[in-house]
Amino acid sequence: MRLTTRTNLALRTLMFCAVNDDILVRKQDAARAINASENHLAQVINRLAQEGFVTTLRGRNGGFRLAHLPSSISVGAVFRRFEADLPFIECFSENNTCPLKDHCGMRPHLSRAIEAFYSALDDLYLSDLVECNAGLQAVLRMDSLRTPARCDRIAAQ
Repeated sequence: MRLTTRTNLALRTLMFCAVNDDILVRKQDAARAINASENHLAQVINRLAQEGFVTTLRGRNGGFRLAHLPSSISVGAVFRRFEADLPFIECFSENNTCPLKDHCGMRPHLSRAIEAFYSALDDLYLSDLVECNAGLQAVLRMDSLRTPARCDRIAAQ
């Protein structure tokens, strides 16, 4: 099974928000921290907001943050919402043209395997990924993302 880039970025974005839960984060900072293009990340943030995972604030001082505590955001729920529109294999597609579709016994087995995958992630929460993970926090913490020039400008203000 292969996850889409969008799902991968959604989880990284949520982890970034969880590590920086005390501030409203900006798209530019998140993009730099998780190594994503700002354009692609804008689409992911929009979808995260539509799905209720983050809240956004528009404008010059805008940004986004988690809409819920990290301990209440299930990785399985995130994956389901981002992967649900994509059929795992052709036999799950509405446009199934496989000539074996009426006789193949793989579909129920694949359905169970996919559900087992999501079920395993249902018990994994965002907090499990970020709390007590000093390495991840060091990489994603906003303080570590500031370039020296930017820090100098901030200190001079």
